[in-house]
Amino acid sequence: MGILRSFDRRRESRTLVDLPLMVWGVDTQGERFLQEAHARDISLSGALLTGLDADLKSGDVVGVLYGKQKARFRVVWIRYDAGGDKMQVAVHRVDADECPWKDLLKDSHEIAEGSDHSTHVEH
Repeated sequence: MGILRSFDRRRESRTLVDLPLMVWGVDTQGERFLQEAHARDISLSGALLTGLDADLKSGDVVGVLYGKQKARFRVVWIRYDAGGDKMQVAVHRVDADECPWKDLLKDSHEIAEGSDHSTHVEH
């Protein structure tokens, strides 16, 4: 048998964080939702959102508000958390919108400059 190797297709480094934010959109039943969630793994183009209750599917577009900055993100994939009651949602930013946490990334990348490892930041 051959050796299985996983590889990361991401083009950007990720920063591990715990950012409280608001997420809104329309769920799979056509109902609008607005709820608190957290971003756990961020980059300029995407994030892993956790703690979501809304039923979403790949391709859906959701809005994210972090501080006073907002942007639209397309859902890439969805899975349930370890408890099975909340969703983890990988999202990719719509190109036309500015990254809502770009200042945070600039600060953390300056600290981690020259390192290939993810940075961990708590807020």
